[in-house]
Amino acid sequence: MAITTTPGYDALPALITRLTGDEKHDRSSFSTLDVLWVLYDRVLGEEDRFVLSKGHGPTAYYAVLAAKGLIPTELLDGFGDFESPLGHHPDRVLVPGVEFSSGSLGHGLAVATGRALTGRRVYCLVGDAELEEGSNWEAVQYAGRIGLASLTAIVIDNDSSSHGWQEGVERRLMLEGWVARRVDGRDHEQLAAALAPDADGTRPRVIVAEVEPR
Repeated sequence: MAITTTPGYDALPALITRLTGDEKHDRSSFSTLDVLWVLYDRVLGEEDRFVLSKGHGPTAYYAVLAAKGLIPTELLDGFGDFESPLGHHPDRVLVPGVEFSSGSLGHGLAVATGRALTGRRVYCLVGDAELEEGSNWEAVQYAGRIGLASLTAIVIDNDSSSHGWQEGVERRLMLEGWVARRVDGRDHEQLAAALAPDADGTRPRVIVAEVEPR
């Protein structure tokens, strides 16, 4: 029987290069690359759910899905074409492995909160600027007050919020009842340790993944 392997992390730059036509979102996409890789390579289990709220600039997301065999790598070359399933915003109806159609910022965390009420572990990836949307804070406050331990938010902090976060975004979520931790968003070991399931948790978690500023 032939043994097949999927591309590793080192293959991601070449895969991303095949996705052209949305270069203005290159930095936004690249900021998520290591978190996405660690989630799909080390963290997400069969019963877990993942919501990409930071859906603009999805090239890193598509590259990771291709590297993990969830979509054919040849689809990457048609990114953004009229007949391609790979649009500038991920579509859960068209792209295998995508669980939430995103791109309009501020909705993913609320969806993830609702899904986490089923008891399954749910991971939601958001941006630091996106957290300025008021709809996110309804979800933040609700999850914190009911102790929604099955929910983990990962905030990509690339210093792109309009007004900044005094004492860090993690401090703000801690005030709402969340457990918070800041890590190097490029360090796979730190990310994997922070994102590992917390079976004994009683509160929602936020992992702030700090990357280079935009």
